[in-house]
Amino acid sequence: MNIKLHLLLLTVALALGSVASSAQTPADAGSDDLRSVLETFRSDVNAFKVRTLNQALQMTGPEAERFWPVYRQYEKELAAVADKKIALLREFGERCAHGTLDDRAADTMAQQWLKNAQARLDLWKKYQKRIAKAVSPARAAQFLQVEHQMALFMDLNIAAEMPALRTVIKSGQP
Repeated sequence: MNIKLHLLLLTVALALGSVASSAQTPADAGSDDLRSVLETFRSDVNAFKVRTLNQALQMTGPEAERFWPVYRQYEKELAAVADKKIALLREFGERCAHGTLDDRAADTMAQQWLKNAQARLDLWKKYQKRIAKAVSPARAAQFLQVEHQMALFMDLNIAAEMPALRTVIKSGQP
């Protein structure tokens, strides 16, 4: 896999949330020093999300006490969704690099991509309800706004780095 794809997958892994330690990431291909740097970067990204939420929501002490336990559970579930997205991006990148992206694989991957997007939406719906109940509907709406903005930013970065299908797909049609 080329370095650009490694960097893209790393960026996705870091920005989508804490990736489960059992998941293979680009760091697995590198040295212990690189792994340490990447773990520090992942921690920094997660800290950025927490700071951003604190600044955007400006919760009172009692609100924060109710919000953060729910948010931590959300992050755990988001990591599972992110792991699947990363695996899909890795497969796409490898198929592009090896010239094995045909119509059948493209269709399967498109269905998996849509399923992953729906999983993220379902997670937002689930946690909007939980945060509304634990804190307030207004705080839940703020949470969704911040999460959506972060997701848009990541999705735009991913889209900008992905190869266009017209350049890599092997169609059975002329």
